[in-house]
Amino acid sequence: MQKTSDSGTVLKNGAKSHSIPVSVVIPTRNEARHLTRCLEAARRFSQIYVVDSQSTDSTVDVARCLGAEVVQFHYHGGWPKKRQWALDSLPFENDWVLLLDADEILTPALVDEIGNAIRNPNFTGYRVFLRINFLGRDLRFGAHGFWKVSLFRRGKGHFECRLRDQDHSMSDIEVHEHVVVEGRVGKLKHPLPHHNIESLNRYLTKHNEYSNWEARVFSQAARQPDELRPALFGNQAQRRRWLKKRFFGLPGSPILFFLYKYILRFGFLDGVPGLIYCALQSTHFFHIKAKMYEIKCSASTTAKRD
Repeated sequence: MQKTSDSGTVLKNGAKSHSIPVSVVIPTRNEARHLTRCLEAARRFSQIYVVDSQSTDSTVDVARCLGAEVVQFHYHGGWPKKRQWALDSLPFENDWVLLLDADEILTPALVDEIGNAIRNPNFTGYRVFLRINFLGRDLRFGAHGFWKVSLFRRGKGHFECRLRDQDHSMSDIEVHEHVVVEGRVGKLKHPLPHHNIESLNRYLTKHNEYSNWEARVFSQAARQPDELRPALFGNQAQRRRWLKKRFFGLPGSPILFFLYKYILRFGFLDGVPGLIYCALQSTHFFHIKAKMYEIKCSASTTAKRD
């Protein structure tokens, strides 16, 4: 895979002699505005795949121009979704895989840290802290960020499946499924900046799909066999899931959620972007609860007819 950087010796397989042996996977759908910055920041890695979902903008042209290999993913419902399909299907040339979104921009310090981390034989994967930039401002309050497993050894990490009966209304990409890693997982100290420069209209469209999925997940009676177990004293993902499940049962929980993020966690210190972000997060919470109620009513009506 040919890179566009002028530095470094290009080898026969397209990798540069001093490049970092990590295979990067970037899922896309109409991400042309984000993708240039993302790919330029990831140029030091030896293999980059852009896994596209039939974009209608210039996403594919941007990816190819910057040296990434583009593959198309056609979603037909069910499982796997886009990232897990990529892990199952792509011919990775490296022992380590890095999952990025097009609006996540690696810093030089984080790239250097990843290059050192993959040399440590004691770890199979690493969590990175996602730092959110919303409407042009780095959010520092309101419980704004979270840890996620983005870097792991090839074949040692897979996405949990929380819902097998999925369709196009729930997005073709994993929403809040987490990567489960076989072995010891460490933490990278440098954060991963997440820059959302798309319109709020697209943000709301995406989160409408996400709330469809979450409503179905939280309405099902039992967990899936490989689903990450909610636990108050587990890792951050397990704690968040444990708290969310119980929080849904509280009357007025979307309002309480807003007050928690905006007041108790000082979201108001992030100015207008902080207010909008906290309000949208609590509205998303409300949409999930409303759709859960709709599912319950629909099931009750069906049961009466039967």
